[in-house]
Amino acid sequence: MAMKTYAIAAIPGDGIGPEVVDAGVEVLEAVAKRDGGFAVRVDRFDWGGDYYKKHGRMMPENGRDLIRKHDAILFGSAGHPDIPDHITLWGLRLAICQPFDQYANVRPTRVLPGITSPLRAVNGHELDWVIVRENSEGEYAGVGGRVHRGSPLEAATDVAMFTRAGVERIMRFAFRLARSRPRKFLTVVTKSNAQRHAMVMWDEIAAQIAAEFPDVKWDKMLVDAMTMRMVMRPQTLDTIVATNLHADILSDLAAALAGSLGIAPTANLNPERAFPSMFEPIHGSAFDIMGKGIANPIGTFWSSVMMLEHLGEPKAAARLMRGIEMVTADRRFHTPDLGGVARTADVTTAVLDAIHGANV
Repeated sequence: MAMKTYAIAAIPGDGIGPEVVDAGVEVLEAVAKRDGGFAVRVDRFDWGGDYYKKHGRMMPENGRDLIRKHDAILFGSAGHPDIPDHITLWGLRLAICQPFDQYANVRPTRVLPGITSPLRAVNGHELDWVIVRENSEGEYAGVGGRVHRGSPLEAATDVAMFTRAGVERIMRFAFRLARSRPRKFLTVVTKSNAQRHAMVMWDEIAAQIAAEFPDVKWDKMLVDAMTMRMVMRPQTLDTIVATNLHADILSDLAAALAGSLGIAPTANLNPERAFPSMFEPIHGSAFDIMGKGIANPIGTFWSSVMMLEHLGEPKAAARLMRGIEMVTADRRFHTPDLGGVARTADVTTAVLDAIHGANV
């Protein structure tokens, strides 16, 4: 029987993206070799700010066709100081996420061994969440426009678009995910006191879908109160579902509460697997440390764990996660964002050593 080979599209993007993606590819290849049951073939696509400066667009016109048949996508970051953020985001990351219908954005959060949360008396048991972000519509639907530019009457709109189909599918995904976790508990984030149309529909659909999952407990929380609950009562949360904008903000707060944006992973999933799913760290391009060799690759490594789980390689995923935890537990391998002095290469080498270790 031939060894399974997964085709991975690596899109480093800008800033520290190439540094952490290169490290991620190295680790993926190592864990595949260690387990021996599969291989990875990585195709690199150097799209982003530099490509934009040469061609006037963030990726080629046929870019999606070039990666459509890959098994998964490993993404670095989008964002360039010389290019407006809405161009970099809509020209690359969202230009992949939305047409590929990666409607479920999944962001696990917990305090890894050796990392200190800024919250008092919190360890991995009190803070072990998964945030599910609706990733295809809502506040980031791209519906809106500007008129009368430059005049006193200039107006701009961004319309949050919520469809029954879109809300139903993300709610079902979130309830299924909650059911798969030990606590079987879901918190639905809303703002229906002020947003009286779309968010009221969001609440109504949540209640309707909840009836399909009688074994899952759930509650509802206004997004502003949710920020307080995450900080003051983290132990009361487990699985969380929120809109595109709300979850975007809450997941950054969650990463900070877990110790650093540099460790946080993301999966942009097309659950039906009609298109490849995309995996990325959430830390962004971080141009202020680009080229200094101090970017934290843990977020990319953890995203690679999620990729391996999605590809159906749980043994390799578990091995890589154990390796990550062994390395974060050793403060010698903490990068500056975690208060240490380690370099990207130090952390990568340590994780590679852990992967090949007998106890992992």
